[in-house]
Order: sequence, then structure tokens, then C-alpha cells
Amino acid sequence: MHVELLYHTPDPERAIATAARLCYAPVGASELMETMPEERVRSVLSTIMGSGHFSTLEHASYTFAVDGVSRALTHQLVRHRIASFNQQSQRYVKFTDGLATVKPGSIAASEEASAVFDEAIKAAIAAYEKLLAAGVPAEDARYLLPNAAETKIVITMNVRELLHFFSLRCCNRAQWEIRDMAHRMLKLARPTAPFVFMDAGAPCIRGNCPEGKMTCGNPYPRVKRG
Repeated sequence: MHVELLYHTPDPERAIATAARLCYAPVGASELMETMPEERVRSVLSTIMGSGHFSTLEHASYTFAVDGVSRALTHQLVRHRIASFNQQSQRYVKFTDGLATVKPGSIAASEEASAVFDEAIKAAIAAYEKLLAAGVPAEDARYLLPNAAETKIVITMNVRELLHFFSLRCCNRAQWEIRDMAHRMLKLARPTAPFVFMDAGAPCIRGNCPEGKMTCGNPYPRVKRG
């Protein structure tokens, strides 16, 4: 898996604070953006994050490029509807030089399970290639391709949705592959807006686990917002 932060709103914390401060300021947003002191930016952000007035977080966005993940992951990912996605197409891309796949660790750890997995993948790819050779369009031949097939995807989310995404997918109960991706995304995003992303991640970082009887029983260390 490779996760890259392609770009984000310049100075996202100042942009967020500007949008929030505009509601009460006699001057325009461009002037606020240029002249608001850093201590005022931090004060506004503290109020936003403490009060739950998160609409202003939607004025900053992040775009990530993710390679080497499975279709099983992206099927989960696109359930986050307040986001934009563009994924490598199995309709237009023909995998005639071999299809890379993602093998779960639980399978790779067992020689027997790994052999079963490899045999099934090999059979699916062989059948896929035969259909292509027979003139079947790639958009139809792809019906044989497994959830394990590697893919590439570009993801854009605003900060409010990113925080929600991290809350769900950084949790220990999230599926292992998307959890790994979420942690990598958070690691890249946090330095660009350290105050906003200070306590981003699983809910147990900020307080009690909301999973009830489904809790993993192994909470992350608490982070106290400064």
C-alpha cells in the first residue's frame, strides 16, 4: 500500500478560522485571512473544536492518492458519501500482463490457506484472460476479477468528513486494510493542521468507546486537547 497526500487547502487552519471569524467580523474574508494574528487563529480553532461548530471545517479539503489496495477496501471506502473518488477502471484497463492482488495476513500466515488463495486467484485470472482472448469486452470479463484485485484511487475529503472518517476507520474494530490506510492518511494530514487533527482518530482517543459490548477492549491512549 502506498498513500500520498497530493495537495490540500493552503494553510488549512487559517482558512477554517477565517470562515468562522467572518460571521462576526466587520471586514471581509480576504482581509481576515491576511491579518488575523496567529494567537487569534488558535483561539478561534479552540472555540470551533470545543463547541462542535464543525461547518467551518468544510472549507478546507485534502486529496490523497492511494495505490496497492484491494477492491474489498474501496468497496468500503465509497460508503463515505461526503467525499469525491476516482478509481482505476476495470472497464477500460485490461490486466493482460498479470493482476496484482492483496493477500490478507491471516491467509499469508498459513501455507495451506495461502495455497488455496493462490490457486483461486490463478484460476480467476486465467479465465479472465481467456474471455478477453475470445473477444469478450473487458467490462464483461472483469466480472471474474476478485475482491483481492489491487486498485488505485484518488480521494478528496473536507476536514469535517476526514475527522469522521478517521473516527470510524482508525478504530481497532475497523477492517484491517482500511484501518491501515486511515492511519497513513492521518499521519500525512496531522502535520499540516496539528491543532485540528490533534485528537483525530478512534473515539477512545477523546473519551469513552461508543461500541458498547462490541468494544475491542484495547483502547488507544487518551489525547487531551490543549
